[in-house]
Amino acid sequence: MSEVRSGQIAIVGRPNVGKSTLLNALIGEKISIVSRRAQTTRHRIMGILTRPDAQYVFVDTPGFQTRYGNALNRVMNRGVRQALAEVDVVLFVVEAGRFDERDRAVRKLVPVECPLIIVANKIDQLPDKAQLLPYLARLAAEGEFAAIVPVSAMRGAQLEALLTETRKYLPNSELLFPEDDITDRSERFLAAEFIREKLFRLIGDELPYTAAVEIEKFVVDGALRRISAAILVDREGHKSIIIGRGGEIIKRIASEARQDMERLFDGRVFLEVFVKVKSGWADDERMLKTLGYE
Repeated sequence: MSEVRSGQIAIVGRPNVGKSTLLNALIGEKISIVSRRAQTTRHRIMGILTRPDAQYVFVDTPGFQTRYGNALNRVMNRGVRQALAEVDVVLFVVEAGRFDERDRAVRKLVPVECPLIIVANKIDQLPDKAQLLPYLARLAAEGEFAAIVPVSAMRGAQLEALLTETRKYLPNSELLFPEDDITDRSERFLAAEFIREKLFRLIGDELPYTAAVEIEKFVVDGALRRISAAILVDREGHKSIIIGRGGEIIKRIASEARQDMERLFDGRVFLEVFVKVKSGWADDERMLKTLGYE
């Protein structure tokens, strides 16, 4: 019988390469929010997969931001660096067919002593499958890597191969978390994240990046959860965008977020969502701490 291995694995990459989709696919549950909009993930989120021979503690990180320098992005970049300093192996996610200076900037953040596995994601989206092998050869020429694994997180392709490669670099260890845990985050945190995901998905580019969700009430009443949440925006004009004509958009945000919560929490949810204007919150270090940014 093989020894049990347990360790932390950082999932890093530039924005919009599919890090959160990969985490959810590996865990088999939706714990990290996903949208087509870059920089959807703002917090470090642990996803835990326990197998008989290993416990994989994946750390999903925000996409490393090189373009904007407000306090929110500085805090998120700091979270990426901290995650890299604490893990046993790094999954460096890139988009199949692409590798440029943005990817190389992320590569430079990884400590040289840390095993680095390149995950070439979105192989299903390559217009010509014959491009894959030459592309993987180009990746191999970029440096020394523990492994290069092509995957499709969306379709679940090659994920077992990725786990097999990752396990090789985990230390022999007792489980780091109880075997039934799937994340280190609270239901309160996940509720806010589900609302924020629907916000970005339903409104898209009309909504400025500086929007957040604050849970004002989270009460567990038997199998029922009563949740009150405020969507924070920077300007008064953003409020009407989120509410929509006749309240149509905010009703959809609440309805779709509630359905996700009920699936994950395995119980009924009564959800109230409203909008607040708090100018400058994304550049206010104290406000960021209040909202849970590390």
